[in-house]
Amino acid sequence: MDLSALYTQIILEHSRSTRNKRQLTCATCKERGHNPSCGDDITIELQLEDGRVVDAAFTGVGCAISQASTSMMIDLIKGKTTGEVAQLTDTFLAMIRQELDNDSSLKNLGEAVALKGISQMPARVKCAVLAWHTLQEAIKTGA
Repeated sequence: MDLSALYTQIILEHSRSTRNKRQLTCATCKERGHNPSCGDDITIELQLEDGRVVDAAFTGVGCAISQASTSMMIDLIKGKTTGEVAQLTDTFLAMIRQELDNDSSLKNLGEAVALKGISQMPARVKCAVLAWHTLQEAIKTGA
C-alpha cells in the first residue's frame, strides 16, 4: 500500500468514527467554528484542568476532511498541556501552509500528518484548518 492510499484510509476512518463526536458533560470551555462557504459547522468542547486538556470532544457537521481533521486533532490533544496544544496547532497550521520543509518536525502530529496533502488543494484547506483555529479560540476563552 502506498503512502497516499494509507493517508486516504486514515482520513476516511476518522471521518466516519464517532469516538470523539459527542458532547462533554463536564466541558469547561466550548467554541463553535463555522465555514459558511462550504457549510462545515463544528463545536469543540474541552475539559481543562490545571492547564491540561483532560478530555475533548466535538459535535457538528461537515465534509470528510473537516470531520477527520477534528477527530485526529482531538486524539492528539487529550492529556496535553495548553502549551503543548499550542505547539501542535502551530505545527499543523505550518504544515498546511507548506512552511515546514523538515518532515521530522511533523512526527508529533501523529495521524494528522495524513492531511499534509490537503495543502495542494486550496479549496479544502479551510476544511482541514477549521477545527484547529476553533481549538485556538477555545483555549483562549478557557484559559
